[in-house]
Amino acid sequence: MERHRENTVSGTTLHTCHPCRRTVPYRIYAVIHTCGIVALMYHHVHSLLTANTPLIITCLLLLSDIVLTFMWATSTSLRFNPVHRTEYPENYAAKPEDFPKLDVFICTADPYKEPPIMVVNTALSVMAYEYPSDKISVYVSDDGGSSLTLFALMEAAEFSKHWLPFCKNNNVQDRSPEVYFSSKSHSWSDEAEKLKLMYEDMKSRVEHVVESGKVETAFITADQFRGVFDLWTEKFTRHDHPTVILVLQNSETDMDDTKTYIMPNLIYVSREKSKVSPHHFKAGALNTLLRVSGVMTNSPIILTLDCDMYSNNPVAPTRALCYLTDPEIKTGLGFVQFPQKFQGVSKNDIYACVYKRLFDINSIGFDGLMGPNHVGTGCFFNRRVFYGGPSNLILPEIDELKPDRIANKPIEAQDVLALAHNVAGCDYEHNTNWGSKIGFRYGSLVEDYYTGYRLHCEGWRSVFCSPKRAAFCGDVPKSLIDVVSQQKRWAIGLLEVVFSRYCPIIYGVKSLGLLMGVGYCQYAFWAFWSLPVIVYGFLPQLALLYGVSVFPKSSDPWFWLYIFLFLGAYAHDLLDFVLEGGTYGGWSNDQRMWSIRGFSSFLFGFIEFTLKTLNLSTNGFNLTSKTNDDEEQSKRYEQEIFDFGPSPMFLPMTTAAIVNLLALVWGLYGLLAWGQGLVLELMLASFAVVNCLPIYEAMMLRKDEGKLPKRICSLAGILTFVLIVLGFFFLK
Repeated sequence: MERHRENTVSGTTLHTCHPCRRTVPYRIYAVIHTCGIVALMYHHVHSLLTANTPLIITCLLLLSDIVLTFMWATSTSLRFNPVHRTEYPENYAAKPEDFPKLDVFICTADPYKEPPIMVVNTALSVMAYEYPSDKISVYVSDDGGSSLTLFALMEAAEFSKHWLPFCKNNNVQDRSPEVYFSSKSHSWSDEAEKLKLMYEDMKSRVEHVVESGKVETAFITADQFRGVFDLWTEKFTRHDHPTVILVLQNSETDMDDTKTYIMPNLIYVSREKSKVSPHHFKAGALNTLLRVSGVMTNSPIILTLDCDMYSNNPVAPTRALCYLTDPEIKTGLGFVQFPQKFQGVSKNDIYACVYKRLFDINSIGFDGLMGPNHVGTGCFFNRRVFYGGPSNLILPEIDELKPDRIANKPIEAQDVLALAHNVAGCDYEHNTNWGSKIGFRYGSLVEDYYTGYRLHCEGWRSVFCSPKRAAFCGDVPKSLIDVVSQQKRWAIGLLEVVFSRYCPIIYGVKSLGLLMGVGYCQYAFWAFWSLPVIVYGFLPQLALLYGVSVFPKSSDPWFWLYIFLFLGAYAHDLLDFVLEGGTYGGWSNDQRMWSIRGFSSFLFGFIEFTLKTLNLSTNGFNLTSKTNDDEEQSKRYEQEIFDFGPSPMFLPMTTAAIVNLLALVWGLYGLLAWGQGLVLELMLASFAVVNCLPIYEAMMLRKDEGKLPKRICSLAGILTFVLIVLGFFFLK
């Protein structure tokens, strides 16, 4: 493997790549663990033929272990060649005029779930990049068609004329105003104090408008935009409205307040919506931005961002350019993916929202193969990647959208704006390749995973870029219901990929090779985790209540095989987690959350997907709330107290918590009273009870709003009784 790449102009190193030191030990352990799994499967088959255990019990355990084996294989495929990379942006020797143009896409959809002031901070953080300002164009897609969001962006355009020169003149690293002015580590100058007052004034106006639900004429300071809000009539709704495209800031005419810096472009886009036309959720919004930007600026580099994921590193674009402009790899390089990082995370990440595996551990594993998958935000794309494979250019339907076209007309020219409105129409994509062969791909609620996967299948490679100072930061959900609801949506979207013609286990392995294809299955088959979690969460415990052995006894040599596989898998996972910067407490919570997801997100995602497939229900894109207005909820999160709330998704795990507690008590009683017990079953129940401690607390000890509702607890009690009765018939 090459260890470095050099800038052909200056001869300096742009980036280095080196394998993880633990690769060889991992491979050795994988061979040993595989032998253990083969022995386990032999034991299951032998038990099916000879044991007295009820056939259905043995079959369920075998099926669960097959799923666990498959998921272990998907994880192991990403441990064969993990790599770490380092970039040297200070060595990127390019004159300002030689930097490629950059289009930034920011998506928002609801001003009440995604506060406009949050969108403003994200936009300002990228407008102030340490990058030639005249090369930056920021496009904000407002899929809710809200005048409140538009007003906020108008305010942002005015404030940016003060914020941008302040950041560049003072080498500010926190270029989100909210983050900068909330920090206590800065020594405030008179200029900073004045700017803070200006920001607070802008923020109060934006929040007042959102609270009132309308934009009053008195708040509109720019004369050229006074008539714009007349578009928002009674007929203008979030689901049915015409295209709105407004240039709020133009690099060709606008300068900062000191007349020193050219201002970047800032463009508001709300695509046409109609109740009778499909809009394909976020993927459709991104494709609209791809076309609108293609008409107006057509920059060769595109950055996609969620509205809550502000830029935390002002040189992030230059880091991406260390790869995207490298002549040795740029031809086949489709995108550079940065990990998602989060602010305000509780001490031990109680809800495991940092996603250490998804954004760090698995990404370095993918990076040693063909590169990481797209994770929805913080990704720098080569525009060419959206128009077919590296050697198979698929031309769009009009010349103005060709990826290599140089856009040399003013962005406010009438013909440019007219065409931009046209390509943002709700019927524009009819009988075109958009969403199937061009642009972000349709067919799954997880458009990021699906698009990245399809791009890799077409032959593109990607790179994982994870600098010490996080490139992008966002907020985490503060309640469990928000976490499991978001992951249920992911589970449904991933199942849509599994049961499509592009299933990773078949199409992926064929197109990408064995390791990469199986690695993609790690995400695609998430919902299948629910089977072993449910089986191992109920079956051995019910068996323990009736004194029926479903695992080998401690005197049986097979007992030690189970101990080895269990401890080996967990030790391996813990090592991965800690070596990539995690904590022991964070790992413990991560394990607990996997169990919770299995009983909630994955199970209900599977059910909802099945009902949708049978045309018994429909699922839509339920936006995750990014507001943190509940002070009590935030306080509980900081104290690492689970916030449940009313949801039927909590019923299975509450039932499992009760069953495991009863099994543990009865098992310990048997061990003390008769001096013998089912050791593996007892160990499993003990492990489950420890993981369920927050549930017991929420059921019996807490009085706050975040406790488990009495209705859920009562239903769980009834369901526990039913399961115990059923266990008598199946186990006795």
